[in-house]
Amino acid sequence: MTKELVLKMSDIVKTFPGVRALDGANLNIYKGRVMALMGENGAGKSTLIKVMTGIYNMDSGSLYVENSKVDFRNINDSQEKGIAVIHQELNLILGLSILDNIFLGREITEYGKINRQLMEKEAKIILKKLNVNEDVNTLVKELTIGKMQMIEIAKALSQNAKIIVMDEPTDALTDKETESLFKVIRELKKEGKSIVYISHRMKEIPEICDDVTIMRDGKFVCEREVKDIDEDFIIRNMVGRELSEQFPKVKVAKGKEILRLENVTNKYVKNISFTLSSGEILGISGLMGAGRTELAKTIYGHLKKESGRIFIQGKEVELKSANEGIKNGIAYVSEDRKGDGLVLGMSVRENMTLSSLKLFGNELKIDMKKEKLKVEEYIKSFSIKTPTMEQKIKNLSGGNQQKVAIAKALLTNPKVLILDEPTRGVDVGAKKEIYDYINSLKQKGLSIIMISSEMPEILGLSDRIIVLHEGKITGEFSDTDVKQEEIMRCAVGGEISNE
Repeated sequence: MTKELVLKMSDIVKTFPGVRALDGANLNIYKGRVMALMGENGAGKSTLIKVMTGIYNMDSGSLYVENSKVDFRNINDSQEKGIAVIHQELNLILGLSILDNIFLGREITEYGKINRQLMEKEAKIILKKLNVNEDVNTLVKELTIGKMQMIEIAKALSQNAKIIVMDEPTDALTDKETESLFKVIRELKKEGKSIVYISHRMKEIPEICDDVTIMRDGKFVCEREVKDIDEDFIIRNMVGRELSEQFPKVKVAKGKEILRLENVTNKYVKNISFTLSSGEILGISGLMGAGRTELAKTIYGHLKKESGRIFIQGKEVELKSANEGIKNGIAYVSEDRKGDGLVLGMSVRENMTLSSLKLFGNELKIDMKKEKLKVEEYIKSFSIKTPTMEQKIKNLSGGNQQKVAIAKALLTNPKVLILDEPTRGVDVGAKKEIYDYINSLKQKGLSIIMISSEMPEILGLSDRIIVLHEGKITGEFSDTDVKQEEIMRCAVGGEISNE
């Protein structure tokens, strides 16, 4: 089958002071097909998209849209050629209606007045296509994240976009919302629309993408049809090395009991009992809504238990706040690092020491030299890529932000470290670094609880696994007898097979 080329970027070079962000990057986009754009954080994907849309001007190279050479000077130029971007951080005004968001800045006017009737008519046609049944006057803040994603797509379609770039579109979606998005993407393909799909979720690539372009260090590595390659090929080319040892299992002799829960219950979890020893990783698995995060927040005091008992090193504790959890040696790294874990406007240093300032002084005076030495130590041991510790955390990649969040927790000197989705939104290379560090903490005797939606992660790192369904433990496995099918059976509320 001949593929019709609708956009071609060749030998794109873009430099910033001291950084060559793109160094001969290429990208081909075909009519009615989904092109996955893959690469580690910092590979140049975002910079390439910004050149494509006119946000950045390239230093050299060429850009063709439908065989015509173009030189976009701003985003309006690219929109006129039918290119739209749906960013990872959705660009919607929550206090405005669906209708106002779709046509913001492009209102339909007649005789100098906004024609809302015509706008409503056009919006309803587009929204019907996207299976959005809400009234067009509904405020966007009343929608789910999945529906907000559809409003962004509606905005793109209202601009008559032929090429739609989706940056990590499923990062905050439920499985059901992801299915709905994929259904819409397939319909858009049938209409001849072209999609550029950026995602770290490997399993999505064969499900929704036709082609894949891989970048590394600002360079073009290769383009392939998805049907001709596998996940190992993608990972190998993204990181430039084999990742056969993605989950190197580290064996550590089981130490003393550090944490014990006895029949812990609140409105989120029911009769939860387990123990955790030093040098042990306990994996917590389950589907979304099973109560995994709520269990973690109950353990460290953010949520109140109604009954049951919690023991730390044999001593019963009553934790009524997260601060009490920290004081008793429990640290929590949130699944939502941007919302709960980090202050994006603050520096790497400020974020890292936010929960442990007492180590460096008191309310009146902080020993800045001591603080900086400790931060420098963690930057080095975690291989955190940042030009300086005073860099704002929002300017770091997802993987480096996550490393700072873990370092912040470790600076409280915990006995128990709870990692909630520790590699969400993190590329494969940074994942491997985080896995290695988790294993090194285990070897030092730290007790770790790891919550993850990624089955390979749970199976690859955990010494024991408990499975939750509707707030209850439905299965417990050691790492020697566990099967993926058994975990999934327990996750959906089934019973363990005796076969």
